[in-house]
Amino acid sequence: RDQGRARPSYSCPSNTIYSAVVGETMAELVAAVPSLLAADQADQHYADAVRTAVAACAEDTAGQTCYICYGEGDEDEGLVRGCSCRGENGFAHVSCLAEEAKILVAEAWENNLDSKAFDKRWRRWDTCSLCEQRYHGVVACALGWACWKTYVGRPETDEARRLAMSLLGNGLFDAEHYEEALSVRETELSMLHRIKAPEYNILCAQGNLAISYEWVDRNDEALRIRRDLYAGRLKQNGEEHKDTLIEANNLANLLFHLDRFEEVKSLSRKTMPVARRVLGEGHGLTLRILLSYGRVLYRDPDASPDDLREAVTTLEDTERIARRVLGGA
Repeated sequence: RDQGRARPSYSCPSNTIYSAVVGETMAELVAAVPSLLAADQADQHYADAVRTAVAACAEDTAGQTCYICYGEGDEDEGLVRGCSCRGENGFAHVSCLAEEAKILVAEAWENNLDSKAFDKRWRRWDTCSLCEQRYHGVVACALGWACWKTYVGRPETDEARRLAMSLLGNGLFDAEHYEEALSVRETELSMLHRIKAPEYNILCAQGNLAISYEWVDRNDEALRIRRDLYAGRLKQNGEEHKDTLIEANNLANLLFHLDRFEEVKSLSRKTMPVARRVLGEGHGLTLRILLSYGRVLYRDPDASPDDLREAVTTLEDTERIARRVLGGA
């Protein structure tokens, strides 16, 4: 579900962080932030999220110890495990995970590490250092609030604050707090426009916002954004770029959900040959595009006999390719 977790790369230097918001008063900026993101509420939201995560993990974590501090869960804070670790691995206090991430990110800045090294350290906010899988559900939500409360006091254009807002939106969505995730993602996109962030970062935020709109059944708004995203990727990257093909498939899936079958067919017929040529017929994205096309052919109530025959051929070919590439079930 998540489409925009890549770390943004902004060109605005730290000594001009307010240059993008000249003319706006601080009161206007504060008013643009929903109460959910208010700095004075962050500690309470974090505490509530940790309690929820600990309770959800209680059966799994009973009798275990934190792999960071080697302490057990107690009445002050229990343990969680929301990754892919198994056995006795991966148990931790949310506070320990947060402190580890905070220290690693601070060291990256202090030592002026390059973007790749910074990315790896920032990922500690949402990815287990042991199994290298992203945290999910209520644990991801608790870490999202931990990250937000750590950086919320920084200026609006500060990189860590922007990243923390995105991570919080993802965590809330992962915990199925869809309305709250929507509020955060709307705020994030508004902020990125206000500070004149690079187009790539705006497109990523729009992608996450479109997902939120879909999950709260605001499909007209989701469709508008999906169309804009596809047009934006085409303009920025061209039709052969993987990001463009991903957005085309996302748009096709939403159109299918809305029963706009002719538009799905038209779009799929444009992207299928490009995906085959650029990615290869065995690539996962190519297979998804082919599957979407076969599906719409037979689900269309106005499908002709020729459409149904094409659907069977397309789906059989897709299954054959998938079995060759991925192996049998």
